[in-house]
Amino acid sequence: MRSLQRDEAVARFDLLTLASYDVSLDLRGEETFTSRTVIELVSRGGETFLDLKPVSLETIRLDGAALPVDALAEGRYPLSLAAGEHRVEVEATMPFRNDGEGLHKAIDPSDGRAYVYQMSFMSAAPSVFACFDQPDLKAPYTLHVTTPPDWNVTANAPGREEAPGIWEFEQSQPLSTYFTCLVAGPYRRIADSHDGIDLGLLCRSSMIGALEADADELLTMTKQCFDEFHRLFGIRYAFGKYDQAFVPEFNAGAMENPGCVTFREPLLFTTKVPRALRVQRATTVAHEMAHQWFGNLTTPTWWDDLWLNEAFAEYMGNRVTAEVTEFSEALVWASLARKNWGLTSDSRPSTHPVAGNGATDADAALQDFDGISYSKGHAVLTQLADRVGDEVFFGGVREHFETHRFGNATMQDLFGSWERAGAGDLETWTTAWLRTAGLDRIELDREAGALVRTTPAGETVDREHALDIAQWQGSWSTSEVLVASGLTRISVGTDTPVVLDPRDTAWADLTLDPVTAAALPALLPRTRDPLLRATIWNTARNGVHHARLDPDTAVDLLVAGIPNEEQDTAVGVLGVWAGDDGEGARATVHEKLLTVVRSPDTARARLHAAFTERADTAPAGSDLQLAALQAAIGTAPTPTYLRALLDGELPEGVELDSGLRWRVLKRLTSLAATDLDELDRELAVENDAKTQLAHAWCRARMPDPEAKAWAWQRFTGEVNASNYEIEAVGTGFWQSGREDLLTPYVSRYFGEVPGTAQVRAGWGLADAAHYFFPITVVSPETLALADEVLAGEGLNRSLRRMLVDAADELRCRLTARARYGG
Repeated sequence: MRSLQRDEAVARFDLLTLASYDVSLDLRGEETFTSRTVIELVSRGGETFLDLKPVSLETIRLDGAALPVDALAEGRYPLSLAAGEHRVEVEATMPFRNDGEGLHKAIDPSDGRAYVYQMSFMSAAPSVFACFDQPDLKAPYTLHVTTPPDWNVTANAPGREEAPGIWEFEQSQPLSTYFTCLVAGPYRRIADSHDGIDLGLLCRSSMIGALEADADELLTMTKQCFDEFHRLFGIRYAFGKYDQAFVPEFNAGAMENPGCVTFREPLLFTTKVPRALRVQRATTVAHEMAHQWFGNLTTPTWWDDLWLNEAFAEYMGNRVTAEVTEFSEALVWASLARKNWGLTSDSRPSTHPVAGNGATDADAALQDFDGISYSKGHAVLTQLADRVGDEVFFGGVREHFETHRFGNATMQDLFGSWERAGAGDLETWTTAWLRTAGLDRIELDREAGALVRTTPAGETVDREHALDIAQWQGSWSTSEVLVASGLTRISVGTDTPVVLDPRDTAWADLTLDPVTAAALPALLPRTRDPLLRATIWNTARNGVHHARLDPDTAVDLLVAGIPNEEQDTAVGVLGVWAGDDGEGARATVHEKLLTVVRSPDTARARLHAAFTERADTAPAGSDLQLAALQAAIGTAPTPTYLRALLDGELPEGVELDSGLRWRVLKRLTSLAATDLDELDRELAVENDAKTQLAHAWCRARMPDPEAKAWAWQRFTGEVNASNYEIEAVGTGFWQSGREDLLTPYVSRYFGEVPGTAQVRAGWGLADAAHYFFPITVVSPETLALADEVLAGEGLNRSLRRMLVDAADELRCRLTARARYGG
């Protein structure tokens, strides 16, 4: 399918004004559904096209006259529209999908019942209904849905069941096509209300116990966030009711569809989880609520300003969560869990400016929907808010919303509002932080008594960095410094340990100098400030990634610091960094410490002992204890410890629920200490969506040719698999130390990955290639094969971007090994 070009979108916007959509969906089919669309519009006269991606097009009419159905090509139907009012009517058969886009259909293994949800972002709406699919052609929608009689349906606007299986919805507010959503199936709903807004929480029937257990927490934070957003913005929520649905096999963290927000189902906890995951969920809830104003009420005109949607929601979500909910540690969580994602993205060859991406077409915009848009965007908006103050910041935001209510706007519109509110001329700041790519490196030069700033090669923009420095003089003392040139003088002792940016306000490539790195193992037990510790951990991870910190020194830091770490988020993040290949699945090609140390077995044993000590000394039943135990499982060097856990030898306060049990089974599989029979027996005890995915991960991990062949069929598309199964199987497939079994698949991967564009599209295409990338085979030969594919012609852009980043990660690991002897 062709990607919409910017000039095509401009031409279509200039030609059309949309009055309304009327969409009727019959969801009673097994593999397909019927879609009928009526579009009322005004044309200024000219040629254009309708977006439509059906299984088959049954009829299309323009002002009552039938048009030939065979004119549809590459998802576009050409239209010649005279000036004036027109009515377009389309009837088509559409596919239920299993890749997390369009109208996704999933079967609950617990009861065999079907669940459906719509994900229209970024260009999937045309696989649900005929439309003019671009963000600035907004219109109100009226929806009619026919379903099996036991289904429940919710959508953007309020609706009701008129007769069994017949659902009618009110006309919505004007929406961009990518916001249209419905959630349909035997979902259970918990209802509430607040300040005149009807609230709802939805989940699959088999998960209602988990939803009921967390409903008070979710509804309380939703109410708190509504109150705070109303106070800060001075504009009420504009979309009537507010449903939040936890849906199966969802690609993103969540999607901000007005009135019908969808969340990935793993954010509904069926087993005990560390508090860090509840913080993550809380910030996600607040993030999507912020979008109801920034993104939904006022929407970017084109995808080049999509970063602003996400950066604003990231900033507001983290801030409001920390300020008005029980999760006051949200900013520490964001530092530990999100910042390195952005820093790493900004150091890749694929780095790009925060602003102005996706200017060519929609596919290009999707490639830059990354840690720079979210994490760096959050950092620079935080910097801007601190610079201008809340009165100016929110004054500009309010003017922006009022001026462009239910419409579209650009970055220039918003910055103009800020300048009129009193921010002053922001052009220099915008050029430095939003329109210039890459990271400045800031390092301590003790001999010069200065901080040295190095800009990215080829960049001439001068970026100022306001940050603190912390020095150890019996305790940590901080002072402010402005890094405004290549050399900034500071006063520092020859042997004084120094940590840069202890308040986590800077966006820069920071390093632990040798004196500090050597001193920190003794100082970490005496360092209590959680944000300072988070900065130490982030700087250590960054140093290893860029081969400026010996990985074995990083192990020393973890061994010294983990037993006294008080933040379960830190323990969890470090556990993933130090843990098993394939754990932390959504970060498969991010750094893994044990892939670059000199002796992985020795390092693993030391780290396991540190995590075990933290689990043993943490308060019984605490989130900290659970996070440490999970990390101890992921670093277990032998099966003995793991089998003892399965036999009930657990720390006081720990229950071996299915989540923990399958974590143990995964590590046993990595150690080749279990077999398929045991895994099958465990699955039979509790067979649900989560345990099936854990079982699939383990089967792909098993060190035998049959298991690898089974997994590979899912990568190539020979066997159809859902997006979540692809993730589980791909992240389970590769493992360090199994090169004899896996090496043949390295060349197969690079030979076959270009062809996966024929069996997948959208997010699922790059995700599958990402999960199956041979990241554990760290060798010059693997890197050469990646570079060879990248040098070829005709590679899909999503695949190219993913391979550029993965190859860069391999290059970083090879550099670290070469420099430090790993």
